Amino acid sequence: MMMDARKFRILQAIIDDYILTAIPVGSRTISKKYEMGLSSATIRNEMSDLEELGYLDQPHVSAGRIPSAKAYRLYVDQLLERGIIPTGASENVHQYFDDRTRQMEDVINHAAKVLSGLTHYTALVLSPKGQELRIRNLQLVPVSSTHALVVIVTDGGIMRDSVVEVGPGLDADTLYAISRMLTERLSGMTLTEAQQALAQSGQMQQHRQLAGNIARFMEQAGSSTKAKLALGGPSNILNFPEYNDVEKAKGFLSVLETKDKLVDLLEKQGGMAFTVRIGPETGIPELSDCSLVTATYRLGDNNHGTIGVIGPTRMHYGQVLSILNAMGQQLSTLLGQYKE
Repeated sequence: MMMDARKFRILQAIIDDYILTAIPVGSRTISKKYEMGLSSATIRNEMSDLEELGYLDQPHVSAGRIPSAKAYRLYVDQLLERGIIPTGASENVHQYFDDRTRQMEDVINHAAKVLSGLTHYTALVLSPKGQELRIRNLQLVPVSSTHALVVIVTDGGIMRDSVVEVGPGLDADTLYAISRMLTERLSGMTLTEAQQALAQSGQMQQHRQLAGNIARFMEQAGSSTKAKLALGGPSNILNFPEYNDVEKAKGFLSVLETKDKLVDLLEKQGGMAFTVRIGPETGIPELSDCSLVTATYRLGDNNHGTIGVIGPTRMHYGQVLSILNAMGQQLSTLLGQYKE
């Protein structure tokens, strides 16, 4: 037995109806609500075949059917394969952002709130890893006769600063000249690449102590700058009847609270435009009845972060993909301004 066009049309109708109602779908419902030119008996036979193929489940003997994780996977794959991602979300997303300069941390926190508000699901926004961020500017500001504040600005507007020893005899003008030279030399490099460049720089030979102190600061900044995860609408899942079960809700919220499993999962995005993990595909038992849909936003050619939403498997996949696509473009544009 194979999936043919008629079976798929019926399956799609069942999925669409169940997404809207969360009520098991019967053949009479499909016959009345969807103009397929098929009798209830024919639809019922096709639904039996779909159940045998593993695309439908019947929670109770007298109840209608509900889509299985396998059905949602087929539905989403068809959506992505055909490129059927509804447009029109860009303006809705754009109106929630403005052009005022913000730090990346502020942007991702705001984006998580906007994303949860637009989708009504739990939103996730993951920043790029610190090791992947590239230097845009470096400044040395004297704070005493022997110490200076080193400020490193990376793409995405993330700043790192620390007081370092510069040694005697380096006045404000000299530190300014060194700052300009280091910015020209190190701009576009990652923190790791910049450390190596400092060690090999002939121009910094007469300032070895300062170069070593800056390199150590870069090493500390890189190791402490892990990807940060912002959450939006963590309790949104409680609005869905699937999570009326208290224990089920507790398990979901515990995953959000610890964040570690989610960060590991989002980092597996690998720069792909979209990923859709349905039910057990997440690999997290507490999310076995959920779907995680993610998209990528970019900072230049090499850095990227991840945005996504978690909701019940009966998710509005087309709508979610459209919003994530618009949000990813908006974040790429907004954060890209920091590289100029």
